[in-house]
Amino acid sequence: MPATRYPVGTIITICLLLLFTGCASRTKNYSSSVVQYLYPNQEEVIETPAIPHLTLPLHVGIAFVPENTKKRNQPLTERNKMVLMKSVSEHFKKYEFIKSIDLIPSAYLTPEGSFTNLKQIQTMYGIDVITLLSFDQSQFTDEGLATITYWTLVGAYVIPGEKNDTHTMLDAAVYDIKSRKMLFRAPGTSRIKSNATPVNLAEQHRLDAENGFALASKELILNLDLQLELFREKVKEEPEDYQIEHSPSYTGAGSMDSSFMEVMGLLLGGYWVWRRKHLPA
Repeated sequence: MPATRYPVGTIITICLLLLFTGCASRTKNYSSSVVQYLYPNQEEVIETPAIPHLTLPLHVGIAFVPENTKKRNQPLTERNKMVLMKSVSEHFKKYEFIKSIDLIPSAYLTPEGSFTNLKQIQTMYGIDVITLLSFDQSQFTDEGLATITYWTLVGAYVIPGEKNDTHTMLDAAVYDIKSRKMLFRAPGTSRIKSNATPVNLAEQHRLDAENGFALASKELILNLDLQLELFREKVKEEPEDYQIEHSPSYTGAGSMDSSFMEVMGLLLGGYWVWRRKHLPA
């Protein structure tokens, strides 16, 4: 659509009309819920999990829980989900106490499948722990509030626009399947503000949705890294709440308490250096 050039007085008149006539607003929301998937038809989650028995190295699965409602033009296609899950899995491959990471397609998770569904997935993939990803994304559109103005040497070009605001939340909840205990969780959020003409509004919404998930996933990964370190400390401080053992083929490198062992090794090494310098042989 070709741009229309208006004099400055007309621009002011348009702005005043917009202020007094108001504007129309639209909201689109897409979401999925770990609580709804694991505890369907429960107003309050009452769960007494068993003590987790974690055998290192761990076999980990990553999956998106089903959406709350099946809407057309979902912002997260199966391909988008696989890309996001892969970015999370690549990050965790650096930990030696994780043996394998499986990306689980959405088709294997049934709505409100609960832990029965997770046990089926555990049998299929041979995983011990699963990272359940959920999301909530809302896009707000205020029609007529925004205008895109291009100032040139000969005047201003005004194109009616729409104010877009996209809020995105990604959440990762890590569960030990057998004990039903959540080991830890981490969120990632983002907010994108943009303008678009009515002609390219749908395309702008799609781009904002994709960028919103990409930014939220980066924050999610950082928070997961932090929560994993906190979980390792918690395992050491509360051994009665977690049972950790090594498989016969596991050397122990990268175990949950490896950081502690590394520190002790440095301290002992420093002690022997000091002893050789200051004490007689």
